[in-house]
Amino acid sequence: MKIIVCVKQVPDTSGKVAVNPDGTLDRASMQTITNPDDLNAVEAALKLKDETGCKVIVVTMGPPPAAGMLRELMARGADEGVLVSAREFGGSDTYATSQILAAAVNRIGVESDDIVMCGRQAIDGDTAQVGPQIGEKLGLPQVTYAADIQKTGDTVTVKRMLEDGYMTIKVKTPCLLTCIKELNAPRYMSVDGIFEAYGKPLATFDYETLKDDALIDPSTIGLKGSPTNILTSFTPPLKGAGMMLEGADKEACEKLVGILSAKHII
Repeated sequence: MKIIVCVKQVPDTSGKVAVNPDGTLDRASMQTITNPDDLNAVEAALKLKDETGCKVIVVTMGPPPAAGMLRELMARGADEGVLVSAREFGGSDTYATSQILAAAVNRIGVESDDIVMCGRQAIDGDTAQVGPQIGEKLGLPQVTYAADIQKTGDTVTVKRMLEDGYMTIKVKTPCLLTCIKELNAPRYMSVDGIFEAYGKPLATFDYETLKDDALIDPSTIGLKGSPTNILTSFTPPLKGAGMMLEGADKEACEKLVGILSAKHII
């Protein structure tokens, strides 16, 4: 049994956000982090590894520096990493990205007792589309918004979070699950894990590696093959400095009301 976890390196939204003229993010000029929901998916896989001894493989699509993120995840306990990287894949939207990642998962191979995991959504797009699209393209049954995962034999029982409650679903492997932050608290890297990470296998799948897969069609990958059209993108302006009012008495309240009235807010 193995668990394949699809992860994404995303811009650190607490810092600078930069946009290229074509509307895509200028990722090279921004600080990056591992997408938070994907960390929950990795932790879910590692917990199953602790219980069953299965192999955990982390997969990401991105530029070469994303290999550093995979090493960090291997330092947390993942066994192998796969970097999917090629100029032909650059600028892909969710549809094209799911095509490429599904081809990469096909290349790794999905066996009868395997699970594919993804985070619910990425903080740079918030679409929650890539995971379900991968499942559809791989022909796997899928359960989204997993808040609890239990595996017994070839059956996975998932507690799925809804807006007004929970739904419990049983699904047979192989299957795809998308994970939410309520599922767990991701573990940290350990000192031993950091040393061991650089001895673990890290493969790179480029265009030549995946081009023979039926999902890799030059007309449906990359920026030119992405059906999503972005009207405009821009770096958000910096907010002005706020105003602090001292005190908590009637005089301070009257001063606040006066300011809000002068700005026609009230």
